[in-house]
Amino acid sequence: MGTSLHRTHSTTAAAGWDTRRVAVCALFTAAALVLSFVELPIFPAAPYLKYDPSGIVCLVAGLAFGPGVGAVVATLPWVVHLFVEPFGAIMALACALVTTLVAAAVYRRWHSRGGLIGALAVSGVACLVVAILGNLVITPLYSGVPVEGVVALIVPVLVPFNLLKIAINAVVAALVLGPVQRVAKAGDR
Repeated sequence: MGTSLHRTHSTTAAAGWDTRRVAVCALFTAAALVLSFVELPIFPAAPYLKYDPSGIVCLVAGLAFGPGVGAVVATLPWVVHLFVEPFGAIMALACALVTTLVAAAVYRRWHSRGGLIGALAVSGVACLVVAILGNLVITPLYSGVPVEGVVALIVPVLVPFNLLKIAINAVVAALVLGPVQRVAKAGDR
């Protein structure tokens, strides 16, 4: 009678999420959560719109470790914010999730420098669309600004702010991705 080790725990490699992947996901999620509380006014025309760098962490996690890790990292930090600022959290969650999933999916398909640039560009467009549509629906619900007022803000405020945010996230994620991938690859040995 031979002994066989049959792993059925949900964090085994057979399940696709080994202990190392869960730990990496937890570290990236913690970093994204901490950075989600850093709010910087980056657009002088609308100082009430704040940039938080958590999107960089989400993008890097998705690009380096795939859409599954990226989705978790993009989602969990905003669950905490749902209890404090639900409307802002819904907007941030939607933008982080679409950006991360689109970028990770495109980059997984075309894993090259050109693929990275394409992934960041396509995900940036997707994020911009979600941000504009989200503002049209959510802003009137909590601010009292009618939809017509939000429409008037699209070109002078919402598009430039979101393009700036998207550009910062994309550039920093592209710069950080290589070192993160090298560290991940070294950890595989």
